[in-house]
Amino acid sequence: MSTADRTAALAARLDTALPAVLARLDELVAIPSVSADPAHRGDVLRSARATAEAFSDLGVEVSVVSVDGGQPAVLGRSAPVAGPTVLLYAHHDVQPTGDVSAWTSPPFEPTRRGERLFGRGAADDKAGIVVHLAALAVLGPELGCNVRLLIEGEEEIASPTLPKLLVEHRDALAADVVVVADSVNWAVGTPSLTTSLRGILDLEVTVSVLDHDLHSGAWGGAVPDAAGVLVRALASLYDADGAVAVPGLHAPERTPAVEYDEQVLRADAGVLPGAGLPGRGPLTARLWRQPSITVIGTSLPPVDDAAHALRARATARLSVRVPPGVDLTAAAAALTAHLSANAPHGALVETTVRASGHPVDLGDDAPAHAVMTGALRDAWGSEPVDIGVGGSIPLIHLLAESLPEATVLVTAVEDPDTRAHGIDESLHLGELTRACLAEVLLLDRLADGLPPAP
Repeated sequence: MSTADRTAALAARLDTALPAVLARLDELVAIPSVSADPAHRGDVLRSARATAEAFSDLGVEVSVVSVDGGQPAVLGRSAPVAGPTVLLYAHHDVQPTGDVSAWTSPPFEPTRRGERLFGRGAADDKAGIVVHLAALAVLGPELGCNVRLLIEGEEEIASPTLPKLLVEHRDALAADVVVVADSVNWAVGTPSLTTSLRGILDLEVTVSVLDHDLHSGAWGGAVPDAAGVLVRALASLYDADGAVAVPGLHAPERTPAVEYDEQVLRADAGVLPGAGLPGRGPLTARLWRQPSITVIGTSLPPVDDAAHALRARATARLSVRVPPGVDLTAAAAALTAHLSANAPHGALVETTVRASGHPVDLGDDAPAHAVMTGALRDAWGSEPVDIGVGGSIPLIHLLAESLPEATVLVTAVEDPDTRAHGIDESLHLGELTRACLAEVLLLDRLADGLPPAP
């Protein structure tokens, strides 16, 4: 059978399987598996069990496991065959809903409007789960790969127990290829593989200049104010055009294959007319390959509670996105040194890293990458693109570090209008169908083994 005929036959099977797959997705979205909220711990367990049942019904041997009191994950394995081993990853936990009244329809009542399915987790990442379900349902007894499953239950809280789970179940998760179905496509109709992600430093900086607050009229002008010192130190993080000005945070850049049209970016991000865009170079390079620093909180009193006082201490919390190629420890040291050097009046500067996640550069030269690219091309009928992601997914580094011999492929079920983590999160159902077909084609084409490295 020719490649085209085989693709058409598998697409027809997918059409038959899709109603049951979408019903499973509705079932999963209806479960409020919010891992960040202790009140939903039972729902996270219910979500894990429902996920395990869905795969078990396809003949996959599954178990629900947790380590160190962490949220439950689903592990699974297919019947052994002679082909390569592929680990399929997704996560079944979801973000909190935010203001429920702001949703057009209730967040845990999956609702179809036009081509989209709305609901918390509909895209991020319960769609990833059903992509894996669809692939296994379509291939059935013709599955020529050894499939392993890892459906995590705490990705939305930075996977705190995943490192230990990967160690304890290393043999069960060992694979030649890892498919992480948890990213975003470049556009509806344009499939993507994510090959790089920025890392993150969640950093607190505190400046101290006094041992107690003072009256601003009695002492202002001759005594330093920690609030003003903090503002000046934070301003030093950026140069005149808004690019990050901290030595040691930049890495040699690789020009992205695609560029973001400025007017589209402004519209997508809601940039007000007349407001400029910070930074230099291609917009996709700024988003994927350059550092960014965002002030996400301060200890300064709100305007309504302001007092006429000089502050003894002031703290800011920073979200620092670290580009691929920059070491996290070196980045934290560079930030501390820069802030200390740029805090006026000899202020005492203290920094604390609250959380961190490594940047990742997966590359595009592995044989499995070429197979996946071909599968995406045939599923979408358009040319796929390699993209970066400005956000951070710490588990990608964990998987790459724990399974160093495996090729990690980060595939997509989301699109730019998905609004993951936001109000009215949704999934484009046409893109879901194409993502399912692409994974079917990947597993089918890997059945005879990986092609030789170039």
